[in-house]
Amino acid sequence: MELYLPTPVEFPAFPYDPPYDIQTSLMRHLYESIEQRKVTIVESPTGTGKTLSLLCASLTWLADEKERARKGKMKEAVGANGTGAKDWVIEQTLARVRRELEANDREYEERLAQARKREEIMRRAAKGKATKRQKLTHHAGVKDKPKEEDDDDDQFLPETDQAPDEGEMHISPALRALMAKVDKSSMSGSRHLDGEEEITCTKIYYASRTHSQLAQVLPESSKLKLRAKVSITNYHPSPQQTVPQKRSLNSEPDDEDECGIVPSAPVTRAISLGSRKQLCINDQLRAKTRDLDEACRELLGEKEGKRCQYLPPIGEEDKMLDFRDQILASPKDIEDLATAGRLAHTCPYFGSRRAIPQAELVTLPYNLLLQKSAREALGINLKDQIVLIDEAHNLIPTLLSLSTAILPYSTLVTSFQQVCIYVSRFKTRLSAVNMLHLKRLVVFLDALKKYVGEWKDTRAKEKEKTEIMTVAQLTERMGRKVSGINLLEIESYLKRSKVARKIAGYSEKQAEKESDPTTKRQLRRGVIPPLRIVEDFMLSLTNMNTDGRVTFTLVSIPGKDDTVELKYQLLNPSPHFMEVVEEARSVVLAGGTMSPVSDVINQLFSSLPLEKITSFSCGHIIPEDNLQTLVVGKGPTGGELEFKSDKQGDSIVIAQLGQVLLNFASIVPAGMIIFFPSYKFLNTAKSVWVSSGTLAKFATKKEVFFEPEESSQVEHVLQEYGVAATKPMEGKKGGAMLFAVIGAKLSEGLNFADDLARGVVIVGLPFANLGSPELRERMKYVKRLEEQRGPMPKEKGQKDAAAELYENMCMNAVNQSIGRAIRHRNDWASLLLLDRRYGTASIRNKLPKWIGGKVVITEGFGQTVKEMGAFFRNKRP
Repeated sequence: MELYLPTPVEFPAFPYDPPYDIQTSLMRHLYESIEQRKVTIVESPTGTGKTLSLLCASLTWLADEKERARKGKMKEAVGANGTGAKDWVIEQTLARVRRELEANDREYEERLAQARKREEIMRRAAKGKATKRQKLTHHAGVKDKPKEEDDDDDQFLPETDQAPDEGEMHISPALRALMAKVDKSSMSGSRHLDGEEEITCTKIYYASRTHSQLAQVLPESSKLKLRAKVSITNYHPSPQQTVPQKRSLNSEPDDEDECGIVPSAPVTRAISLGSRKQLCINDQLRAKTRDLDEACRELLGEKEGKRCQYLPPIGEEDKMLDFRDQILASPKDIEDLATAGRLAHTCPYFGSRRAIPQAELVTLPYNLLLQKSAREALGINLKDQIVLIDEAHNLIPTLLSLSTAILPYSTLVTSFQQVCIYVSRFKTRLSAVNMLHLKRLVVFLDALKKYVGEWKDTRAKEKEKTEIMTVAQLTERMGRKVSGINLLEIESYLKRSKVARKIAGYSEKQAEKESDPTTKRQLRRGVIPPLRIVEDFMLSLTNMNTDGRVTFTLVSIPGKDDTVELKYQLLNPSPHFMEVVEEARSVVLAGGTMSPVSDVINQLFSSLPLEKITSFSCGHIIPEDNLQTLVVGKGPTGGELEFKSDKQGDSIVIAQLGQVLLNFASIVPAGMIIFFPSYKFLNTAKSVWVSSGTLAKFATKKEVFFEPEESSQVEHVLQEYGVAATKPMEGKKGGAMLFAVIGAKLSEGLNFADDLARGVVIVGLPFANLGSPELRERMKYVKRLEEQRGPMPKEKGQKDAAAELYENMCMNAVNQSIGRAIRHRNDWASLLLLDRRYGTASIRNKLPKWIGGKVVITEGFGQTVKEMGAFFRNKRP
C-alpha cells in the first residue's frame, strides 16, 4: 500500500480556473505540510484568496486521506500481496469489501438525506405560520417551582457523597457503568446509539478569533468543486465483471420525495461550534441570568422534570440524534444553528457537540480550541487531526489573556466564609475523602486570606501600590502548611465533586432563611459561585514557577476601604499551545501579516525540532506598481519626524504633523485613513488642531471623521465615512479623512477597499508603555530564557530577546493597520509611514513580506510629494 500521498501539481477542487500562481504554491505547501505532519506558518495578505486556498488544500488532503484509508481496507482484506490466493478468491473478497463500504456510505448518506427533508419540511411549516411556541411545562427550567417543605440538605452534598435515590441498590461504580452501557445500547428500539457514536473521522478544526470571521468559512467551502463521492478503485484488476452496486429498497435518490423536496447533498460534513451565548435558545433563561454558562450547568444538574425544555429527557436520545443528523446534513453557521434549534425545539449548543465526531470540518473560535477545559467540555479530541488557525497574528496575546486569572480580595473572603460554614454544617455527613480535601482547601484559603490582609496593611503605608512575585514566593509567604498542599489534587476534587455550586447553593439558602420573610427570594440563577473564581486562580498557580507571575495591587475605591486585587499573569504562551501541537497531526498558523515569523517560532515553538517547522509567505496578487510605500522622515520645514511618547504633547511637533497631513489631503484622492499610536495622542492632536485652525483647513480638502471611543457608534461613523469618501469632487474638495488608532476598533478585520483607502498613513510607532509592571516582567522573562539557552547566531542589527519582543509587539500592531490598504487584485493605494525610525533596518525588516523591497525612504518632504504625485497621476482614469 502506498503510504505517502504525493503533493498534487493541480487542485481541481479550486473554484476559479486557473488559480493564481501564489494560490497554487500556497495550496501545495499546505498539502505537503499536513502530509508530513509539520507545523507551518503561512502569511497570505488580504485579497489573495487565503481562506479559499486554505480550505481547498486541507479538504483535498482530507479526501485523499479517505481514499488512502479505503485502499488500506481493500489491501488488508486480501493480505499484503494476495500471495497464494486464487484470482477469483481475491476478486470475490474485494467485491465483498467493496459492497460493505458502499453500503455503509449509502446508508449514512440516506440518513443525512432524510434529515435534510425533515429540516425543509420544518422551514416550510415555519414560513406558513408563526412557529408554535411549545407550552412551558413543569420542566421549563426557569421559573421557581413551589418548593416542597423539605429540610433535607442532601442536594448540597458533593456529587461523590449524594445519597442514592429511594429504591436504588448500593452497587459498585464499575457495575453501574456496565449497566449504563447496556441500557444505552438497548434503548430506542432498533437504533444502536453506541454503534453510531463510534463513527468518527479525521477532521479539520478551523479556528479564528471571532464568529464574524468564521462566518466566511462555510460559504467559501461550498464553492469548492470537491468530488461528491470518493471512488473505490480495484487495486487487484481482473477480467471478471465487477459486482453491481447494491440498491437500497426504500431509496429513490433521483426522485422527489412525497413533499416534492429534492435535498442536495453537501460534500463536506461541516459544523460550527459556539458558546452558549451564541447558541442558547432558552429565552427565559437568557433574560433572567447573569452568567449563561453557569445557569445552564445548574439546569443540567437538576433532576428530571426541572431540566431545560430544549434537552430531551434522560434515556430518550432519539430527538437529539435526529437533530445531530440535521446539523451534519447541511452546513450551518452559528445563526443557522440557532434557527434550526428553534425549529426542531432542540438545544443547538448540545446538538453541535453531538455532531463533532462525525464532522469533517469544524469551525470554532480561538478560546474553544486553545483552552483544555473547553476542549474537554466539548469532547474535542485533537489526536491526529488538522488544526488550522486563521488570523493567527492574535494567537500569542490570546493565549496569554486566556491564562490570566483575577481574584478580588472580597471574593476570597466570601469564599472562605462559605466553605467554613459548609464544612461545619456537613462535617458529620461528609465522607473521609471529602473532609480531607475540604480541610486542605480551608487551610489554603485561610493562609491566602491572612497573607493578603497583612500585605494590604503594609502596602497602605508605602508609595508603590503594586508588587509582583513568583508562585513559589507567594507559597513561601503563605506558610509551611500550604507548601505541602497539592493544588492539582484539590482542583481535581472541586471539578469532580461540583462542590463549588453546592457550597454557594447552601449559603444562598441560609441567607434566604435569615432575610426578611416578607421579601421573597429573587431568582439568582447564573451567579458564578465565589469558590469557582478561587478555583481558577488556584489552577493558574499550578503552572511552572518560571512561566508566570502573581501581581498584588492595592485598589482605591471612592467612599470605600481600599481593597486588593490578585492577578496571575502567564509569561510563556508556549506550554498550553504545545498541548495542541503534540496532539494534532499538523498545525497551520495563517494570517494576512505574520511577520516577523521568527518571533512566532521563538515564543511558541522553541522546543520543537526546526525540521518540523516550515513557513510560507505569499507575495501579493496585485501588480507591483499598485502599491506605493514611502518612509517619510522629514516634514515640510526639513525637521525630522519622530513621534516618540515624550514628543506627543509638543504643540510644535503636532503643528508640523498637521502640515504634513494637509499636504497629503491635497494629493490623495477619495478616502485617506490616518492611524495614530494611541487615543491620547490623537485627542491631544485634535485639540491643538482645533485651536490653531488646522482642523478647519482639513475640512476644506476632505470631510473629517474620527474613530469613536464607543463601539456602538463605529458602524454609523463608517457608513458616513464611506459615503463621503466615494463622493465626487466638489471644486477643490473631495473624499474624506478618517483618524483612527492602531490596535483599536478600525485597525483590524475591516475592509477599506478601493476608494475607501487610497492612502493609509501610519503616524509614529505604537510601542507599549514600559511603565507597565506586567510588560517589564515579560521582557525580563524572555531575556532570562535567552541567557539560559546560551549564545545563538543573530542577524545583523538584531537586538536581545527583550528588545526584540518589545519591537515585535509594536510591529505586529502596525502590520495589522497596514493590511487595511490593499483588499483585492485591482486595488491600489499609497502607504505612508510617518516616522524616521521606519527607515532603520530592524523596523523595516519587520514589515510584511509582501511589501518586500518596495519601500522607498525619501530624503526630504519635497521628494515625498513628488513620489506621491507621480503615483496618483498614473492611477487616475
